[in-house]
Amino acid sequence: MFNLIKKIIDFLNNLDKRGSNGGTDPISIDPDSKDSFKKLFIVIPVILAIFAIYSSFYTIDPGEVGVIQRFGKLSSYSDPGLHLKIPVVDKLTVVDVEKVRRIEIGFRSDRSRISVVQESLMITKDENIVDAQAIIQWKIKDPGNYLFKVWNVESTIKSTAEVALRSSMGVTNIDDALTTGRDLIQSNTRAFLQKLLDSYSSGVAITDVKLQIVDPPEEVKDAFNEVVRAKEDKEKLINNAKGYFEDVIPKARGEAEKMIRQSEAYREQRISKAEGDVARFNQIYSEYRKDKETTKTRIYLEKMESILQRPKKVIGTDSASGSLNLLQLNEVFKD
Repeated sequence: MFNLIKKIIDFLNNLDKRGSNGGTDPISIDPDSKDSFKKLFIVIPVILAIFAIYSSFYTIDPGEVGVIQRFGKLSSYSDPGLHLKIPVVDKLTVVDVEKVRRIEIGFRSDRSRISVVQESLMITKDENIVDAQAIIQWKIKDPGNYLFKVWNVESTIKSTAEVALRSSMGVTNIDDALTTGRDLIQSNTRAFLQKLLDSYSSGVAITDVKLQIVDPPEEVKDAFNEVVRAKEDKEKLINNAKGYFEDVIPKARGEAEKMIRQSEAYREQRISKAEGDVARFNQIYSEYRKDKETTKTRIYLEKMESILQRPKKVIGTDSASGSLNLLQLNEVFKD
């Protein structure tokens, strides 16, 4: 900007052509000269006009929002792109609404991780003390509220996050806090923290709460670790027993169902066979009552036919000599 002003002054100086030989000698502005005052009356408005035009245009990058204040009062928001504002009257503040910021509770990690005991020690529901450290991630969701409704937003978020985390720990038993209750603590902390910040009109959205460490104090840490390991072993044994139960019981039920089905099939088979035998006997008996001798002969022949079907040996007698003859009829009745 200063280079631009200097060039404008040089250009105006060169407009005044003087010299006896008809040449052009640039002259500087002299405060003691009346002509210099005339030049100042020309230069200053030109400079102000150029500066006003230059400062009227501004560009908002993607992921940012421009906040316009007119006479100090919030006027409007600007989306990404090229925009125009009123010089002097309007003030522009650019806010990055896509950037995810973080706040550390219970520790600092600038160069090396340092614990902050005043923030991390908390009391659980069963009146035990735990050392809890967390990271709070947040974004700006309302630039107007973020800039003008809360003073020192980061400090407010940090203090409020501490309150929310202590509240969540205060309704959780130490056993759950050290083992299976971490996810519930994180979700409760995030919900309560967002509710508090919304009540402050902070314009902030909490994107995530991540517990880093939840441990008992150093003085009793070893004893607590033994208890935790014992509970983990207990859960492991219970899960193994449940797995065995889920494996054996379905198999036993399947075998029992199979035996029941086989028994029912055998019962139906025996009943059908018995009913068939009864029906066949009744049929034969009715024929027997009509003609006993014929029926007896027919039954005898059918039975002998079934007995002598495909014989391997046939034994007969010779009526003349009375000897027994063995006839090898294997080849005859082979097929």
